[in-house]
Amino acid sequence: MSPYDLPPDSIPTVQAALEGLRVDELKQLVALLADGRPPTRKPELIAALCSRLDRDEVLQELWQRLDETQRAAVAEVVHSPSSTFDSSRFQAKYGREPEWGTLHSWSSRSDAGPSLLQAFFCGRRTMPEDLRRRLRAFAPAPAPAGLATVEELPEEIEQRHSLYDYAARARQTEVELVPLTVRETERAALHDLEAVLRLAESGRLSVSDKTRRPSAATTRAVAEALRGGEPYPEDSGIGPITSFAWPMLIQAAGLAELRGSRLALSSAGSKSLAAPAANVLRKIWERWLATRLLDELSRIEVIKGQTGKGKRGLTAVAGRREVIADALAECPVGRWVAINDLFRYMRAVGHRFEVTRDPWRLYIVDPQYGSLGYDGYGGWNILQARYALCLLFEYAATLGIADVAYVPPAGARPDFDDMWGTDDLEYLSRYDGLTFVRLTPLGAYILGWAESYEPPALEHRAAFTVLANLDLVATGDGLTFADRIVLERYAQRTADRVWRLDRDMLLAVAEQGESMTEVRAFLAARTATPLPPTVISLIDDVADRTERFVDRGAMRVIDCADPALVLRLANDAATRGLCIAAGENRLLVPTGSEQAFRRAVRKLGYAVPVADQRRAA
Repeated sequence: MSPYDLPPDSIPTVQAALEGLRVDELKQLVALLADGRPPTRKPELIAALCSRLDRDEVLQELWQRLDETQRAAVAEVVHSPSSTFDSSRFQAKYGREPEWGTLHSWSSRSDAGPSLLQAFFCGRRTMPEDLRRRLRAFAPAPAPAGLATVEELPEEIEQRHSLYDYAARARQTEVELVPLTVRETERAALHDLEAVLRLAESGRLSVSDKTRRPSAATTRAVAEALRGGEPYPEDSGIGPITSFAWPMLIQAAGLAELRGSRLALSSAGSKSLAAPAANVLRKIWERWLATRLLDELSRIEVIKGQTGKGKRGLTAVAGRREVIADALAECPVGRWVAINDLFRYMRAVGHRFEVTRDPWRLYIVDPQYGSLGYDGYGGWNILQARYALCLLFEYAATLGIADVAYVPPAGARPDFDDMWGTDDLEYLSRYDGLTFVRLTPLGAYILGWAESYEPPALEHRAAFTVLANLDLVATGDGLTFADRIVLERYAQRTADRVWRLDRDMLLAVAEQGESMTEVRAFLAARTATPLPPTVISLIDDVADRTERFVDRGAMRVIDCADPALVLRLANDAATRGLCIAAGENRLLVPTGSEQAFRRAVRKLGYAVPVADQRRAA
């Protein structure tokens, strides 16, 4: 390998690595590898070390003297693309740091000195390339990082609460069993997609014109429409999660657009109502990965400094989301993964991302004392973990990609207790309670892991009874919120659980392009008994009355003083496809054909003056 082919942080040879050490450091390494009194001059020390490390039998003997963790450290670097030891990745995979010892003559420890591991790295954390190549001959490749899974979850989990006892002037820890709530998201997402789109269609979703975030009234309306409601009760003070995500998701995907202060379905949104829900959810996720409509970090409101200069230090959201999505796609379908084990796995295999390039600009309560730039304040567990928790709980779960199991956030992740300004905080984010995730079959399809998707079998339920007098009477709890939104486009509500099919309302939806075949299919799917003949007759009559008309679009009305010319233009090969005769002295020209009609008339030796818009007004 040419030196020009090496990564910028690599060291080509053992000698090059040793030349960067001091004499006292070289003496300590020589003492590890050779008996007797070490040389005193630097060139002689380097030559002695190179002579020992250049012999394969010496390397194998030194390898055998390493403990298990030290051998793992060597093997990881030998078989890694990078020649530099990655401490955080190693600890995530093995749970501990290898013993390096101390290579400094000024250490005051009586047992100070380098461990044998230092010899393989020549006193550094970067292994020389020539040494790496030789070690590959006998250092086995390390086993890949594993991801522990469970099939069944416990009903309760232990949760530790750390409290400061002012009387004893010490921190006390209490342990309690907390019920684990499981939220299955696949079927819910397939249902909720239509419900939220119908809400937008009915003009019931309002958002801020600046931030595009939903109003409190909107999140309440969406929460009512959701199949499983919100993860946490409204009176818990935790705040909305799923009902916040849906308005943001359909905006990011271009399915809804802002008109005034309310969301309305776009043309793509209207088409998506008739498209397979799984395909629409997949498109929403793809659009969300790239959107800049929202940075999920902003949902952790306790972390300040995300605007102004602090915002300029934040990394691109698309890169963060891609890393987390890749890690989630590596989870086995249908198996629960503890969220902390997923985070450990991400770091162990190199699924890395940064939230900010400058954590000093982010803070809690006070920009000086609470800055996340202080050691231990803005670590992976505070920034990357909280960001990932939000993306998984609020967006991946909402779209049915992953089932979630969670507890209340208070006390769930007490890793911030010692940070300045957090004494009064029960939790750092509303997502702290997320404890397990489980990739769904729908999630495997959305993430691109599966080529196709078969939705779960539709549940057969009788939502209402359709009577011969055109009444629809709700039965049991089968009528969902999405059902009611659809039903109230066709029928007038006459009592608490009774609606009546209305001819005018059916004609109105037919005007908007909805087929009466779809209406009939919806009613048949929500009743346990066949539709009465009177209902079928009403629907067929509306369909017949609708099909008698065809809207050809807007027309330009052009009057002509010469009936013979009107007849000629209506029948001439050059113009007959561009106009329609409407009486002896009038032509109708579709607006889309107007320019072509004028050109054709000019070729026949005539001109059609443009209407005087001011006079017409």
